[in-house]
Amino acid sequence: MAETSASRPASTILLLRDGAQEVEVFMMVRHHQIEFNSGALVFPGGSVDAGDNEIVACADLYSGGEGLSEADRGFRIAAIRETFEESGILLARSKDSGTPVDARRAGEIADKHRVALNEHRISFLSILADNGLQLALDTLVPYAHWITPEGMPKRFDTWFFLAAAPPDQLGAHDGRESTDSIWVSPREAVEGGDSGRFKLPFPTTRNLIRLAKQPTVKSALDHAKGMSIVTVMPIMTRTATGRQLRIPREAGYDGEVFEVGAVG
Repeated sequence: MAETSASRPASTILLLRDGAQEVEVFMMVRHHQIEFNSGALVFPGGSVDAGDNEIVACADLYSGGEGLSEADRGFRIAAIRETFEESGILLARSKDSGTPVDARRAGEIADKHRVALNEHRISFLSILADNGLQLALDTLVPYAHWITPEGMPKRFDTWFFLAAAPPDQLGAHDGRESTDSIWVSPREAVEGGDSGRFKLPFPTTRNLIRLAKQPTVKSALDHAKGMSIVTVMPIMTRTATGRQLRIPREAGYDGEVFEVGAVG
């Protein structure tokens, strides 16, 4: 029997804004040469790394972490860092004034440091310390917890968070890990997955369908704050037509058994 590979801690953020008629979420197309979910339309995010845990140990570099475990803080720090790396959107406050970083300041920081950060020539900790910033951990609302099925070669233990996008921070893909980026309504993204316009991983689809039920950013955040998060680790079986995934019904995804094609 093949040994099950360990799952890596990871985080992702569903950045939300109110559109003309529907809530919109920021999504990116993964580079085709990326090993995991290549070419897929996804939310910004990635693995928790050692640098994130170094920031956990520096309480002056974040705010809103009261009552959270070190692991929970690590997930949120990784989510904010990955989002900044991949989109340039920064969920942070001035350490001196406590005011949120505005679009102009976020743009300046991204222009100066984002490429170097992506190329590992500077640490996120240094960027925060040198610019007098604190990560705004309390702007993230837990939304889902998914673990890649056993038997997959690369597995992640991923927390999904909701966050309202800071005003006028529009985001832009990095051209490295992602090749395109859009603000899109969850409904349109799901329809694009059904039509073949987008390639959507299964967890992404399920969370988009759930998010599409909320008409505004406020209603989405309020709903998430009242949710009980049920961990989802799909059980995968092969069928005559593809693959079948079974997830806990109580996780709140309008079902328990789903027929899928390739699993991302």
